[in-house]
Amino acid sequence: MEASEVLIEKIKEFEGFVPLAYRCPAGVWTVGYGHTRGVYEGRRIDEEEAEELLREDLVPCEHFVEKLGVTRTQGQFDALVDFVFNLGTERLQDSTLLRKIREGAPTAEIQDEFGRWVYGGGEVLPGLVRRRKWEAERWAEV
Repeated sequence: MEASEVLIEKIKEFEGFVPLAYRCPAGVWTVGYGHTRGVYEGRRIDEEEAEELLREDLVPCEHFVEKLGVTRTQGQFDALVDFVFNLGTERLQDSTLLRKIREGAPTAEIQDEFGRWVYGGGEVLPGLVRRRKWEAERWAEV
């Protein structure tokens, strides 16, 4: 399975296009739609390159989620790929979210777990609240 166009467009919306490298809240140089690998101060890209980089950045996320073997629908796959893209494989691997998915918990319980991942620097970040809400809703979609 691979990320849907729905997910690609949603990530572009969540991340927003930034043509000039900047430091994200975690202090990492970032450009385009959340691309971080090889980014340096002053790097500039256009939207076409940003989308190419986004699609490349999603490949390892897709492979990780595929290997987990826990998704049955495109919606579930997209939700976990976005989570991994945003937070990293380690956070999902060690999460109660993944444990509940593996245990076959009810959809509502799984959706609630997405909502726990909304903090940055010890504060609730509105952008993360929106993102986790979308992931939770996408999880339940066919």
